[in-house]
Amino acid sequence: MKKLEIDEMGRMDCEEFKSSVKLPVKVILDNIRSLYNVGSVFRTSDAFRIDEIILCGITATPENSLVEIHKTALGAEETVRWRYETDCLQVVRDLVSSGFQVIAVEQVRDSIKLEHFVAEKGMKYALVFGNEVKGISQQVVDECCTALEIPQFGTKHSLNVSVSAGIVIWEMAKQLEELLD
Repeated sequence: MKKLEIDEMGRMDCEEFKSSVKLPVKVILDNIRSLYNVGSVFRTSDAFRIDEIILCGITATPENSLVEIHKTALGAEETVRWRYETDCLQVVRDLVSSGFQVIAVEQVRDSIKLEHFVAEKGMKYALVFGNEVKGISQQVVDECCTALEIPQFGTKHSLNVSVSAGIVIWEMAKQLEELLD
């Protein structure tokens, strides 16, 4: 077994990425404190061709925190489409009214365990990830269409937000990958 060199991987360049078909998934980061978590979500979103990242509340933007975000994003902040909005609640309401299924990734009553979630072809999705300590506010959860929960089997009942995003984005990409072919 030999590790692949970069030129053997067949990766697209930035311009090809920008014009490529994306998964019908937006990622909403609400009040994420860690710039490294933000950068990590950018990198994961690039890997799975997420349509857009919406940064809300206190979540830093790449233009205001280039060093820390870039350190983990490794340039994905230049490829993945993103925007900043102050009010996550309004973003969720706007997306729901535009036909998106907005999903809180949160531990709530009646959440759907991730392994039981089935993405519908033709549906547009938005995944909301909340603050590293407080999670998603109850007001935002109340406006979401449903909630997904990542099953956990240890003594801790939380995962790092960038890890959670990676797990859920992977599951969405796995279910919707034929759209990228």
